[in-house]
Amino acid sequence: MKRRRIIGIDLGEKNVGVAVSDELGLTAQGLTCLQRISDAKLLDDLCRLIEEQQAVMVIVGLPKNMSGQVGPKAREAMNFAEKLRESTGTEVSLWDERLSTRQAERSMLEGDLSRKKRKKRRDIIAAQLILQSFLDAHSRSMDSL
Repeated sequence: MKRRRIIGIDLGEKNVGVAVSDELGLTAQGLTCLQRISDAKLLDDLCRLIEEQQAVMVIVGLPKNMSGQVGPKAREAMNFAEKLRESTGTEVSLWDERLSTRQAERSMLEGDLSRKKRKKRRDIIAAQLILQSFLDAHSRSMDSL
């Protein structure tokens, strides 16, 4: 039975990294980086990607403070997730993303990527890390999708 994909999002102020799972929900691959010109344009772009990828769920990174508290950035992600849910009718969940961007930067440094290439890939890799973390944590329950 063919399962559908899950999309992961690293929501930034200027750029939004997007990753997608394989159909079995085992691995996350970087997909693209969208410019955040306006929330309306971003919602349109994400709706198109959700349809193209036949995604049944979207995971939005929740940037909690290191203490675990919900701050302004996390509230912004929560509000955006609700707008995305309303716009698409797709299930949208939030996933703790603390340090995902820093981890993405570290992995690119270890891969010896140039500064220019790191800047382009950072948001995509952060989305991939967020989605992979979700997939790993939910691997047993993915059979129901």
